[in-house]
Amino acid sequence: MAENRPRRVEKHASLMRLRGMLRKEMLQIFRDPSSIAIAFVLPLVLLFLFGYGVSLDAEHVPVALVVETPTAEAVSFAAAFDQSEYFSPVRFDAFPEAEQAMMQGDVDGIVWLRSNFGSALLSSGDAPVGVMINGVDANTARIVSGYTEGVWATWMAKRMEARGLSFEPPVRLQSRVWFNAELRSRNFLIPGLIAVIMTLIGALLTAMVVAREWERGTMEALLVTPVEVHEILLGKLLPYFMLGMGGLVLSVGMAIFLFDVPLRGSFAVLFGGSALFLLAALGMGLTISTVARNQFVAGQIAIIATFLPAFILSGFIFDIHSMPVAVQVLTHLIAARYYVAILQTVFLAGDIWPVVLSNAAVLVLFCLFFFNVARRRTSKRLD
Repeated sequence: MAENRPRRVEKHASLMRLRGMLRKEMLQIFRDPSSIAIAFVLPLVLLFLFGYGVSLDAEHVPVALVVETPTAEAVSFAAAFDQSEYFSPVRFDAFPEAEQAMMQGDVDGIVWLRSNFGSALLSSGDAPVGVMINGVDANTARIVSGYTEGVWATWMAKRMEARGLSFEPPVRLQSRVWFNAELRSRNFLIPGLIAVIMTLIGALLTAMVVAREWERGTMEALLVTPVEVHEILLGKLLPYFMLGMGGLVLSVGMAIFLFDVPLRGSFAVLFGGSALFLLAALGMGLTISTVARNQFVAGQIAIIATFLPAFILSGFIFDIHSMPVAVQVLTHLIAARYYVAILQTVFLAGDIWPVVLSNAAVLVLFCLFFFNVARRRTSKRLD
């Protein structure tokens, strides 16, 4: 009994010191508006910008329609573009005018029906259509080209049906889109954006807050107290973990109720995977804070080492399989890659356990690595 008493006393003292650290950090968060802004205002801004301002869907694309001779066939085909939600046609009488409009960026493509379109279609059934597309944006150019072919195929099918003929293409393609049947880019942009938001809350906020303490001299005052290193790290970790989870609740709520992003998986899996990634991000922030003791330097390192890789190399916007092999290998070192995979799977496909568990296991390794580095580099010495 006498031997256990010192252990109980030390354990009680440790809990008291940890409680004091947590209280100190919570007071600092409430007194510092920037921490609240990064956790709650920044997600609002980013979600509104990407939810309403960024879209990878090509809709209402301005195209120039040049109908040299307005025969019944030419007018009917041109009208098919008016009925398509993907195009906003602008009519021109001559090709040079349409060409000038595309040179000036007023339209993204030209559909040219020459003067012999109607007669060639009636006589031989072979009437070429000139299609010129602005290829500056290669992705949009490919989409517009496919949409144009779709308008042509739909118009031909309706024309043959009106004449009592059957339109049988040589190959019948039956496609089914899984997980995102509406083909809305917002459905995968918003979940990926949550990973960027959690990176900012975890890594950037933690790195800058600890660096601010070094600048103000409060860290030196903390190091001379009886508080232990692991108590310092826990005191820094837990409040910002709670802050990050609050930002997650806000982001998920906006994704579901404001942007109509489906959540086909469970909240438990979503929040479990998010907690793992947030711990990894907090570990990255603590590691950065052990290297940089200046807010500006810490912010720059956090942006370069965490935010930009999460934005570019995580699969959030750019498909990883389309990247060069060397870059694909590099993406395996980015924690956000695995979190984006979990988010997009849980939101759009459901609880696919092989995907969730494999990526969660890698996030656990990231957590262990960064916390181990932060623990080893944090000491109660000022040198």
